Amino acid sequence: MTERPTAVVTGASRGIGRAIALRLAADYRIVALARDEDRLESLASAISAGGGECRPITIDLTKPDAIQRALHGLQADVLVNNAGVINKRPFIELTSDEWHTMVDVNFNALYHVTKEVLPGMIAARNGHIVNIASIAGRSAFVGGTCYAATKHAVLGFSESLMLEVREHGVKVSVIMPGSVATDMIAAGADTSWMLKPDDVAETVATLLATPAWALMYQVEVRASNPKRQT
Repeated sequence: MTERPTAVVTGASRGIGRAIALRLAADYRIVALARDEDRLESLASAISAGGGECRPITIDLTKPDAIQRALHGLQADVLVNNAGVINKRPFIELTSDEWHTMVDVNFNALYHVTKEVLPGMIAARNGHIVNIASIAGRSAFVGGTCYAATKHAVLGFSESLMLEVREHGVKVSVIMPGSVATDMIAAGADTSWMLKPDDVAETVATLLATPAWALMYQVEVRASNPKRQT
């Protein structure tokens, strides 16, 4: 039996990351990274029950040394940089710890995770990196001085990396979702009209299924009907 390729998914314990891991598990061996050990084990059990394979890695992505230990020598065919956090508040109220946590998780982790995985892709002349950004990466909102800045940075990082590595057989794509109904949305907010995590996961799968000679670099995904009630 042909061995399945390997997909690394960060922030895989909940929300969009969990949906992506579950969606890709039909075709890939999943390496799932997140901080929440219990939720990762639940994900691994769900994938195993469906006939797939998942290696859960409990990790703090703000720790470069931990990333290096976890991923060193891993040969991955797909990397989905999904992990993200948000503190939506006016800049004057934003603490230094909140600022640095968002920068470390939303942006710096892209460097450290990609740095470990990319050399193997280049050596194999095959691989696909999908970075989950946000529509906030090309716009702004009140309370988004740090979060929006990190997502702008993801876009700059992604396009520059894409131009650097495509000649080596490695693709880089970025997905910019609009509002998604996850636990990052404020409690009590109306999420009935928003995208679901599965919508983003399906978009990832679509990108990965493009022909080898075609690169779909940037995809913006919005709810098709913001007035729907489901």
